[in-house]
Amino acid sequence: MPRSIRKPSAAARDPHAHPAVPQAETFRRSRRDRAAETAQDYVEAIADLSASVGEARVVDLARRLGVTHVTVNRTLARLQKIGFVNTKPYRAIFLTDAGHKLAAECKQRHETVVSFLHSLGISERIAELDAEGIEHHVSPETLAAFERLLNKR
Repeated sequence: MPRSIRKPSAAARDPHAHPAVPQAETFRRSRRDRAAETAQDYVEAIADLSASVGEARVVDLARRLGVTHVTVNRTLARLQKIGFVNTKPYRAIFLTDAGHKLAAECKQRHETVVSFLHSLGISERIAELDAEGIEHHVSPETLAAFERLLNKR
């Protein structure tokens, strides 16, 4: 057999022989990223509601995030378990110090992405819509590049 031609691997010969571990890790990472995105959305919404109306309630979060009360309650239980919020039955929802820190980071990231999109000539409405997705997935390196470019103006 000529040197430049290699025998295909077992996975290449059998299209059904996919390495399960790398695929499982991809799915785990995707679920973890979605959970982090949800946590960021919730703490940011709680901070916004607290600042604008004085408190954040389940009904307000459900309305703002477009989800059911059940979804809000389940998510708040998870956020309380990981230390971002404090809740009490029939009371407002409060951010912990860690929750306040995460909310501030999210707000800053969002504002940077919106400003960057504006600098490209994107309208206010579209910049806000696009930033909501981008802000959760932009790397620190890319975000720093956005900020450097914005500071040069």
